[in-house]
Amino acid sequence: MEWECRRNSFHLGEIMDDITNSSKRLNGSLHLPALVIVEPLLLPRTCILNVLRRELAEFEILDMATVQSLDSISTRDVRLVLLSIADKLIGDPLVEDDLAFVAECCPNAAVAILSNHDDEPTAQAAMQRGVRGFLPASLPIEVVIAGLRLVLVGGVYRPLPVPGASRMPGFEPPDARGLASAYLTNEGARAVIDRSVTDLTPREQHVLAELELGLPNKLIAAKLNLSESTVKMHIQHIMRKCAAHNRTEAVLRWRGRLPAQSRDHDPGAAPTPETWSR
Repeated sequence: MEWECRRNSFHLGEIMDDITNSSKRLNGSLHLPALVIVEPLLLPRTCILNVLRRELAEFEILDMATVQSLDSISTRDVRLVLLSIADKLIGDPLVEDDLAFVAECCPNAAVAILSNHDDEPTAQAAMQRGVRGFLPASLPIEVVIAGLRLVLVGGVYRPLPVPGASRMPGFEPPDARGLASAYLTNEGARAVIDRSVTDLTPREQHVLAELELGLPNKLIAAKLNLSESTVKMHIQHIMRKCAAHNRTEAVLRWRGRLPAQSRDHDPGAAPTPETWSR
């Protein structure tokens, strides 16, 4: 009897500790911006949840089976909604309704779509509806994380067009992987950005495409068969041509999300090494 009491007391203590720790995590998370995963199936939703909680610790990662549950977190600072549409097409009425509901409940949140499709028409349709990230389920997880990080800082992520897409009527291929034509919004008018100040060489475009994925210099060097010092040199040139102070700003300026600002210093001056070394 005495042993049984001790064991029950021990189990009760464990339960109380779990409750206390959960309460602490909840209280801490209330001050974090949120990223929401919407996936109907429990297993993939749980897997995505665990990965994002490990990789994006600066955000509170929430999960739900349907977008209707967004109503319950309408007061939260939701920065991004990752919506899984599986095999549905972007033009499916159910997807259209979900996107409209997300825009209504979380007007300040960017939307990224996780799709089983990786064709160019689906990606184009997503971009046309204001989706900031198009993530085919065939992408490696590290690329998905890099794409989400880009969206979270104000960029847009989409993969390369499929072979042959450049021959589709009315389709204009991007300058480099995932880099579509850049536009600026100016008092409601959309004007094509002046590319004369960002006239990148083909190799610089290749490096910039890897920067868009969030890759460090070492991985960029390995993928492009370059030395790290050469990669740093290319990044230095990219940042100078884009009038950028860091890697993220260079990507956003090239994509037209930020206007190129006039510089007071010598246009030929390079950024300091700490801004492009990584």
